[in-house]
Amino acid sequence: MGFQEEKLVEKISEIHENISNLPSLSPSKEVNTLFTKLVLTCIPPSPIDVSKLSKDAQEMRSKLIQLCGEAEGLLESHYSDILANTYDNPIDHLALFPYYSNYLQLSLLEHTLLARHATSPPARVAFVGSGPLPLSSLVLAARHMRAARFHNYDVDPSATTRARRLVRADPDLGARLAFLTADLFGLTRELAGHDVVFLAALVGVEREEKLRAVEHLARHMAPGAYLVLRSAHGARAFLYPVVEPGDLKGFEVLSVYHPSDEVINSVIIARKLTQGGVGTGAVMRTCKCCEMMQGINHLGGHGAMMEEMALEELPS
Repeated sequence: MGFQEEKLVEKISEIHENISNLPSLSPSKEVNTLFTKLVLTCIPPSPIDVSKLSKDAQEMRSKLIQLCGEAEGLLESHYSDILANTYDNPIDHLALFPYYSNYLQLSLLEHTLLARHATSPPARVAFVGSGPLPLSSLVLAARHMRAARFHNYDVDPSATTRARRLVRADPDLGARLAFLTADLFGLTRELAGHDVVFLAALVGVEREEKLRAVEHLARHMAPGAYLVLRSAHGARAFLYPVVEPGDLKGFEVLSVYHPSDEVINSVIIARKLTQGGVGTGAVMRTCKCCEMMQGINHLGGHGAMMEEMALEELPS
């Protein structure tokens, strides 16, 4: 690891220590300041490979991702309560959430990549790990998949209750979005009934948990159904778990996209193999900076560069 990478790990470790010493991760000025500092430290492109970190640094990273997940859940719960308790139709005021624009960009990215491979618009979508403020499902359903029905699963019953309150006054989304309390590993036949399954980034924080989640999906998703996963690349892997294409046994990996703007998560699109197919999770060939994706960058304003790997050359 080079000098710059060592300094980066040192800075992130210092932020981790400061976050660990907070009395609470509930939204506050101090919490917001520290997590903003962390995100701004991790967003710039970096060649760092977190799999090659020292044991101590690996442990720090694991704990930091857990802290990020806890803080994210508290922030979403906080704003979900504000929206539900303040407005007659909370859906009209989602922009109140401070990172709403990031979800707009991420959802557009995921839908655009998925649409390049799916032969028809999905009719039934599952989102595993939807949380108390299910912005991804809300944005996808309202803007990109306007005829699809969504089944949103979360292991936390309070998250499910909060999410339901947000759509109760919207006749369209209230009819098309269901929120259910369930653990991923308790879902079997339910998974087989969907054209697309989204797996939230924080479902399976530890690598072993993530691999178990992917294995379960491979066992129970319908052949030909699409899996959309969120991963992280470079220093952003201090914020979210990493999923490698080679981890997706039983799937054909179609696209891998690593943003370099303020959209933090990488996106992987994969297709469940038909019965009898052998999936290594490998990507067959690589194409760079497809013009198709550059139309997305006006949202971020940075003209983000990207690298996408796909089984087919995407038309420009």
